[in-house]
Amino acid sequence: MELLGALDAAELSAAFARLPVFPVFDLGYFVVSILYLKYEKGAIELSRQSPLASWVVAMLYCFGSYILADLLLGEAPIDYFSNNASVLLATAVWYLTFYCPLNLFYKCVAFLPVKLVFVAMKEVVRVRKIAVGVHHAHHHYHQGWLVMVIIGFVKGSGVALMSNFEQLLRGVWKPETNELLHMSFPSKASLYGAMLFTLQQAHWLPVSKDSLIFFFTLFMITCKVFMTATHSHGSPFAPVEGAMCPILFGSVPCGHNSQHHDHHPGSSHEASSPPAPQLLTKSREELNEGTRKRKSKKAE
Repeated sequence: MELLGALDAAELSAAFARLPVFPVFDLGYFVVSILYLKYEKGAIELSRQSPLASWVVAMLYCFGSYILADLLLGEAPIDYFSNNASVLLATAVWYLTFYCPLNLFYKCVAFLPVKLVFVAMKEVVRVRKIAVGVHHAHHHYHQGWLVMVIIGFVKGSGVALMSNFEQLLRGVWKPETNELLHMSFPSKASLYGAMLFTLQQAHWLPVSKDSLIFFFTLFMITCKVFMTATHSHGSPFAPVEGAMCPILFGSVPCGHNSQHHDHHPGSSHEASSPPAPQLLTKSREELNEGTRKRKSKKAE
């Protein structure tokens, strides 16, 4: 029975790994990516002022990871745009998201139960991209483990890594939002996933590639669907990072340095600071004016 169960699990993993991502899963990836673009500051205004610039930004959201990976590997960054079917599908999603009459398409895909389905589909594509990125890098650099990790990481989170360039196209400049400074859960998961797939590619991890794709996809779907449904911004890696970072790096991981947030503009610490000299001067003048009025009334 155990042997039959193992065979069934292996067959299920192999069948899942053979599932084509186009067009169904790619559709989910494009929908969620462009949906997040519409949430960004200035994205709607840009779509009205310059549809071409809006389309370019949307294509970066959909294919930014391929472009960045090709640049790092010395290949043509525009090569993926020869895939006409994918570009047309992404363009259709962009047009419907920003220009559909009565905003019907956006309302449908932003409806939480529907959105969760698309989020799960996007994670299927993300894990495949990480695995393909590691395999692609291995083809160029057979012993380049670091290169494999980098390309797998970029394939999984390339859009986030290009966020500053994408912001410039929208007329926004926020260097403090650099993804390497404040890594989101998808970026961290892509990095850890790239490490796992690199170990598997180097035969240091006694797991088949199909099984790793299957189980890592389940992990990503579970985490992202839960975080989206609960509007949570916490990372599942936080407990491990909280325990390991002080030991390995002598620092507290991001999200736990609350003592430093007291000095940021708009914080409670700043709100309780003493009033500015101008305010004190103004209040004294008002008091003096009130005193003069009371004296004049008494004199009358």
